[in-house]
Amino acid sequence: MDTLDNLKQIKKLDKGKVLESIEMLGEQINQVLQEFNKIKIPSSYKQIDKIVVNGMGGSALGPHIIRSIFFDQFKLPFGIVGGYELPASLNQKTLYIISSYSGDTEEPLSTIAAAQKKGAKIFVITSGGRLADLVKAGKLVGYVFAAPFNPSKQPRMGLGYSLGAQLALFKKLNLIKVSSQEIEKSLLVLDKLQTQFGIYNKTSKNLAKQLAKKLKDKIIIVVAAEFLAGNAHTLANQFNETAKTFSGYHLISELNHHLLEGLTFPKSNKSNLTFLFFESSLHHPRNRTRFKITKQVVTKNKIGPLTYQLTSHNKLSQALEMLLFGAYLSFYLAILNRVNPAKIPFVNYFKIQLKKYR
Repeated sequence: MDTLDNLKQIKKLDKGKVLESIEMLGEQINQVLQEFNKIKIPSSYKQIDKIVVNGMGGSALGPHIIRSIFFDQFKLPFGIVGGYELPASLNQKTLYIISSYSGDTEEPLSTIAAAQKKGAKIFVITSGGRLADLVKAGKLVGYVFAAPFNPSKQPRMGLGYSLGAQLALFKKLNLIKVSSQEIEKSLLVLDKLQTQFGIYNKTSKNLAKQLAKKLKDKIIIVVAAEFLAGNAHTLANQFNETAKTFSGYHLISELNHHLLEGLTFPKSNKSNLTFLFFESSLHHPRNRTRFKITKQVVTKNKIGPLTYQLTSHNKLSQALEMLLFGAYLSFYLAILNRVNPAKIPFVNYFKIQLKKYR
């Protein structure tokens, strides 16, 4: 039996319930959209001239995806920072979003006092911890969610909460235009794709399983463009954490100005590297041409290019399609690598060591 069709073996490795979280991506988003209607946001939060989001790791992926999808709609500067310091431009007209799944992430927590001193309009997105306490005490404005649809408890597997909350927030503040019908239609697409990529669809008919096999024992370079840039960032993160596989991402057309000359050495690139391209008919015509030529250059360097063609009807649905496909892809690669997809031993080791230096 094919490893990726062996349900017993998969469940044995997936002790952290990552698969269940992937299967409930749509439910995560739906939960947020329903709950967000009850969130009261001060009217002053519409009087802003810039957006800044602070989040680390999985908690930063949602804003990257949303910023990329609605790049052509945001009329205000939209910055994403990850760290202990705030940009000098942060002031009373800044919507400052703190995204922390746990609510205890050290870096964004350390910025709260400075952000308040600058008069920034702070909005928190979290599931618990100190941030949730501050929101519940009325000291900060925000959205605190329970996460019944993320049994893995891993932020990167609960992206529906972060992504959905920011989608709902920006919609409520009239910063983007997206109808409820459009969102519902995109979520219906997710339901159909669950069957296509899911565990019960055999490898012979499942592109996610097929590509995972081709990616095994490779360093993976994810390539995307335009509105899928945030998804590329996300997928590289999931390859790292879920599949324990070295991966990075590059974007068309920026990579055409430097990366193509970096494929020659080391000579092991031919056997170690794989480029994974995500293409869309919604891309700018010139970028579609760039994808074609870039793959030619990769092939000339004897590095195997792999391609996934997005098929959904608009930018939002294609971003969700890539998010779901990537989640399954990294999950299946973890199974092929015979590792628990949920465990992050070295990240946890790092956090433990860091606490010793306080």
